[in-house]
Amino acid sequence: MTGRTFVTVGAGQTAAVAARTLRRRGFDGRIVLIGDEPHAPYQRPPLSKEFLSGADTSDSLEILPPQWRADNDIELLTGTEVVRVDTAAGRVELARGPAIDADAVLFATGGQPRRLSVPGPRPDLVHYLRTVDDARRLQAALVPGRRLAIIGAGFIGLEIAATASTLGVDVTVLEVAAVPLAGVVGPRVGAEIARVHRDRGVSVRAGVAVDALHTTVDGVVVTCADGTSVAADAVVVGIGITPNTAVAAASGLSVDGGIVVDAQGRTSIPNIYAAGDVASRYSARAGRHVRLEHFDNANRQGAAVANAMLGREAVNDDAPWFWSDQFDHNLQLLGAATTELVVRGDVESFDFSAFYLDGDVLRGVFTVDRGEDVMAGRELLGRRVERAVLEDEDTDLWELVDTEEVAS
Repeated sequence: MTGRTFVTVGAGQTAAVAARTLRRRGFDGRIVLIGDEPHAPYQRPPLSKEFLSGADTSDSLEILPPQWRADNDIELLTGTEVVRVDTAAGRVELARGPAIDADAVLFATGGQPRRLSVPGPRPDLVHYLRTVDDARRLQAALVPGRRLAIIGAGFIGLEIAATASTLGVDVTVLEVAAVPLAGVVGPRVGAEIARVHRDRGVSVRAGVAVDALHTTVDGVVVTCADGTSVAADAVVVGIGITPNTAVAAASGLSVDGGIVVDAQGRTSIPNIYAAGDVASRYSARAGRHVRLEHFDNANRQGAAVANAMLGREAVNDDAPWFWSDQFDHNLQLLGAATTELVVRGDVESFDFSAFYLDGDVLRGVFTVDRGEDVMAGRELLGRRVERAVLEDEDTDLWELVDTEEVAS
């Protein structure tokens, strides 16, 4: 044993991947994961899809099964609140129980849903989806014939809409933007995603701001800024998350829209790191600090920061990648959605790829049920590609990888 102790504040995806990477890289010291939830580390993406629908069980969500933790000597403290980290002394202070001395600390505290005021006698009818317990509570509301209103047409909101609609729930989605997801995938692609939901019976009302929620003894009324209202048996609020930075701030770390770290996940204080949803990491690709809320980012940065904790140079600055399953479609987004768009495939049948260009340089790829195009697009990002070639379905994108030049 090395005698060193590494502690994670947070016990989600990022912390679990970091712990697993540390053991795979030969670290034989003490590893302690501290989480405020009463559960072992689990995957969050299925919460709005397979788990919410009842197709998956909680066991299928596990990241570090009990036997693996035992075999690899991973200590897990659940239901435990960290008050602060004494960075000078290298001590993690808990709300209850003795402090833990640590040689390195990883902040992987994630985020929490943005909330709305909910007056009335039944605040339990207003749901948020971030944890497995949230998903269990929402499951009980997804009864065929019942009315569900969803505030926010981001990926989470639309995934819940697809799941609930498939279960026979009457779903209304309210979105303040004129086109759902326009800020993420662009207005044309966002409009097509909304169309698919409407074709499946989901009422998608875009350009509608929500003024207030009010619960009654048996339902919820959503009042909109245009004077209309929506009555529902339950409401889901999906308007984004805020990073959990309170413990970092109490520990003296730099916080600016997230915990500020360098490209390797290092804070300004030696041996203190941050990764995942909570980290505002410097990206040379973007030329600035960025904070990403993607499952893939949690995985990649969890592994990268584990290497940094071991003194290895392991910067991961790949283009962001995200996927979403809605109804029977798999949607994937790689890189950035710019205003210039080239479409390959059949938009009307919702079977296409969209390539986002900056001039003639490929900056991003969005696909519907075309994962192979994302894989090829990953190799083509930053390269000059002819529009006509991208549009031509007869052209093998992989052939372009060896021929298209990298932009300066």
